[in-house]
Amino acid sequence: MWAMKRKTIRNHKDFLTQYDSPRVFSPHFIIKIKPAKIPGDARYGLIATKKTFKLAVWRNRAKRVLRDWIAYNEDLMNPDLDYIFILREPIINAVRDEGRLEMKKQLNKMSKIYSHNVSK
Repeated sequence: MWAMKRKTIRNHKDFLTQYDSPRVFSPHFIIKIKPAKIPGDARYGLIATKKTFKLAVWRNRAKRVLRDWIAYNEDLMNPDLDYIFILREPIINAVRDEGRLEMKKQLNKMSKIYSHNVSK
């Protein structure tokens, strides 16, 4: 069984990223990254807006589903980066295994983008 190791981002200012920061898009979420405040002590943040999810029940479900996918694929996340996930409406009806696979694919894509940007 896997355990959640990362902390969560809680302050509004910590959610802010540069306009040109790397990002990947998926039908269920968008991932943005930024360097961690303290290298090796990376965090993640979830954004589920009222505009996207009208009811609090939907927002909570979307966050719960995404936390499961993150915990399952946490070993693919760079320990020196903060990840910000912006949830999209289709995540409400997502299948667990397909979502985990999609998260893996998007995290791999993000690591390629990040390593390409760092090497410039």
